[in-house]
Amino acid sequence: MRRLAMLHTVGMLVDRFKGLLAGAVPPEVDVVHMLDESLLRDLMREGQTPAIVRRVVSLATQAADSGADLIVFTCSSTSPAIDTARHVVGVPILKIDDPMAARAVETGRRIGIVCTTSSTRGPSEALVRAHAATAGRDVDVDALLVPGAFDALQAGRKDEHDRLVVEAARGVAARNDVLVLAQASLAHLAETLGAQTAVPVLSSPPLCVEAIRRFYTA
Repeated sequence: MRRLAMLHTVGMLVDRFKGLLAGAVPPEVDVVHMLDESLLRDLMREGQTPAIVRRVVSLATQAADSGADLIVFTCSSTSPAIDTARHVVGVPILKIDDPMAARAVETGRRIGIVCTTSSTRGPSEALVRAHAATAGRDVDVDALLVPGAFDALQAGRKDEHDRLVVEAARGVAARNDVLVLAQASLAHLAETLGAQTAVPVLSSPPLCVEAIRRFYTA
């Protein structure tokens, strides 16, 4: 049996990825979803503490012990802790933003990043720079945090969240070669922003799912 473990910190991403993965992986692959919403809340409040790192490593270990042959973390904010987990767990671990960051550095030198949580801004910028270094490319990274947007989303004010993000993202796009939507919760705005800006707009879910498909069909 082959098993794909999807590790989430935001509940709405479970159903979103169930839909995206339907038909993307062979039917014999057992896809399991693990959710810990407290992890992101604590990470946003406390930062990348040793306890947070241990919890991320523990989640990865549980997934590996369940028989997973690929582990995917869908939370951008956990990126630094995943680097530690990769040294502990003997199973490939994919960050949701890895394929997007790789595509971004291939697409342009000036890379604009939009995020809505402070816990995502630093890890997303670091990930893009890491992929640029691996590819031997010199990039300028322009990372913007959109104040109030995540709080609006958490409070159920999706229209307000979308308006704040779109307004901010248009400004970022105007001064960069490519626009990166740093969180999966922003992916639904990619088409809108693509129509309103003159640069490529990248979101993580479709690129991540394509990387998963390649892993299981290679």
